[in-house]
Amino acid sequence: MFKGKKYVDSKKLIEKNKLYDTAEAMDLVCQTSKAKFDETIEVHIRLGVDSRHADQQVRGAVVLPNGTGKKVRVLVFAKGDRANAAKEAGAEYVGEMDLVEKIQKENWFDFDVVIATPDMMGTIGRLGRVLGPKGLMPNPKAGTVTMDVAKAVQEAKAGKIEYRLDKTNIIHCPIGKASFGTEKLAENFSTLLGAVIKAKPAAAKGQYIKSCVIASTMGPGIKVNTAKLG
Repeated sequence: MFKGKKYVDSKKLIEKNKLYDTAEAMDLVCQTSKAKFDETIEVHIRLGVDSRHADQQVRGAVVLPNGTGKKVRVLVFAKGDRANAAKEAGAEYVGEMDLVEKIQKENWFDFDVVIATPDMMGTIGRLGRVLGPKGLMPNPKAGTVTMDVAKAVQEAKAGKIEYRLDKTNIIHCPIGKASFGTEKLAENFSTLLGAVIKAKPAAAKGQYIKSCVIASTMGPGIKVNTAKLG
């Protein structure tokens, strides 16, 4: 597979089998981010669990102290006072059946987070097939099914991210932009990792965090030493 000159140059900065401490890894990921746009920094955490078993699922949400650097568009399904509270909290779209139909008929997806009050879940259940694969279906574990929609909107805007295992037992999450710099990225990384460690299922046996790699959108992967992290 052909790799560009910038990628090849970045790769030279990384020692192939070295496990980097957090601060050093964040410094390197900023150095290897050479695209003309502000690259997103992503973390990929491989866990020693089996996602096929219900008692070994790892899923939750955490507010990153420095946000994600991305403007988040929030859609809220709510009625009455709670719909008003969602609007006041800054939600871009608030509605009921009208928004369900808009998504179904127009294939409309101009939003990044979906929040719903529990009483609206029956109404939006029919959207499971389209919202589910995109990771947008509201879920109590992620705090996106709640009566306190105002708080949920504020958290989403502040940089709340959801983490969950994929079929290969890996969690993929953004922790900010290259422009954040080493310190802010390290804070966000530590917060995410702390939440993932806290969410360790009781059924998980052996080594929990198998490996952890960080990379910018266009840059090579950098292995992080997780021995000190849990």
